[in-house]
Amino acid sequence: MWQLQEQGADFLLTVKANQKTMHRRILSQFQGKRRIPFVATDCENSHGRDITWTLRAKPAPESIRAEWIGTSWIVEVVAEGTREGKPFHATHLFLTSLRTTPEALLQLVRDRWSLEGWHWTRDTQLHEDAHRYGGNGDGALATLRTAAMNLLRLEGFQSIRAGMQAVMHDITELLKMALRQPVPNSDLRL
Repeated sequence: MWQLQEQGADFLLTVKANQKTMHRRILSQFQGKRRIPFVATDCENSHGRDITWTLRAKPAPESIRAEWIGTSWIVEVVAEGTREGKPFHATHLFLTSLRTTPEALLQLVRDRWSLEGWHWTRDTQLHEDAHRYGGNGDGALATLRTAAMNLLRLEGFQSIRAGMQAVMHDITELLKMALRQPVPNSDLRL
């Protein structure tokens, strides 16, 4: 599935593995001893993670530019290291029309990954994609799910599933969490 993230008139497309032909075409451009003109790296060492992010980008080949009008670059982002003491490796591919520095593009991709992580939790833990409601139901329930996830995080739960299991049958704890006052000068967004 193609995912489009618009940045004004520009775009950033995630090329997922289920798009086998395009995924293979882009991946092949980063293999072997090919010259990669744009590279950026960043490190993350917090929250049980020690990960190095490496972005490599190059002009899109003519065949891809012809198929995806406006595409300027093909991008590979590799995240390697450890998460909670376990080895971690992820590779993601993108098409983009953005013309910016490799560092700015890497930051955009990392920001996008943090949003994807939030949506992954919503789908796997709360099964959000399985529910369809009419009218304002989708928005109302999405708001309630967001509130529940934020309350569980504020209460200190690292796992949404563990938090739900801990409080789902305890009305006193649920009400305590719902009535919690925000901490002044906190970096947390409610």
